[in-house]
Amino acid sequence: MYEKIITEIKSNLGENKDLNRQYLSSQIEIYKDHPYNKEIIREISRLMWDCLSEDEKQEFIEISKRENPILDILNDIYYDIENGNYETPLKELDEFMKTFPGMFEDDKVSEYHYFTNPLEELIFRKYIGTKKELRYIPENQPLLDLYYVYGFLLLEDQQYDRAEEYLKKAIKINPVSSRIILELTEIYKIHTYTFNEYAIRTSDALKYAYYPQDIARCYRNLGYYYVEENDMKTAMALYIYSMEYEASPLAYAEIKFIQSKNDDIELTLKECIEIIEGKNIQLGPNPFVVDALNELIGEYDKNKLYNQLLYFLELKFDLTNDNETLEKIGETRNKLEN
Repeated sequence: MYEKIITEIKSNLGENKDLNRQYLSSQIEIYKDHPYNKEIIREISRLMWDCLSEDEKQEFIEISKRENPILDILNDIYYDIENGNYETPLKELDEFMKTFPGMFEDDKVSEYHYFTNPLEELIFRKYIGTKKELRYIPENQPLLDLYYVYGFLLLEDQQYDRAEEYLKKAIKINPVSSRIILELTEIYKIHTYTFNEYAIRTSDALKYAYYPQDIARCYRNLGYYYVEENDMKTAMALYIYSMEYEASPLAYAEIKFIQSKNDDIELTLKECIEIIEGKNIQLGPNPFVVDALNELIGEYDKNKLYNQLLYFLELKFDLTNDNETLEKIGETRNKLEN
């Protein structure tokens, strides 16, 4: 039904942009009470954009840059958050969210996502995929950050139910963001009767992770899970292995605690790997993520897009620490300098 209506509307458009705008405006009125009114009006609005002159489009873009309430509120609160003052930003966001109308919400035809980089989109298409038409949230509308920051502040304020609500809104926008998924696991660590959801979400984050710090945090999370399951040997293995990706004082403290309660148990790295593999836990970065990085590196290298190439080379080196990638980083930096 929706497709038929849009096809008919498009078929009635001509070369005259002014007449097209008048016609499209009339269609908005006609379909305002239709069951698919939201979807139809959104598509008409996109068609209206094509009717604007280049000057009109540029004027609209400039206005959007100047009038950006999401960006304004985030810029206003970031300094306090970075300095550990959460109370004031939370109050400001509480007031902001009372009147925030919501933006880029899924409808019957489209789903809206934002990915930090092309790697995340490749991971998304591999493991999640789209059920509807994929539309991208513009970079100048940081809705993902808004929901994530608000969820984080609510979690710090121990408002667990509301924190879960907004972190899930953020995950809906970017389902493969390990950073956001791991923040959500903190709720399931504190505010649930079992740790099943905690472990499942952590495993998802590990599958999608491409920063060493996120991978290390996943292993620490799983270490905590196995402590609660009273499987201290597995917990110990996970904490030790996490140190391969981040030398965290948290992991070190947990290792010493487990040793103090279990006759100073010792494990070699090889033993840790065998234990982790025996539990069918992903070892190191997901091979698909490394393959996707290689694909992107090859594409940007072929097209001589050296800034993008350097970014993904550095991501890969952080994960693999291989000499070949390190040499390629040096070559790419020389090309950028020259």
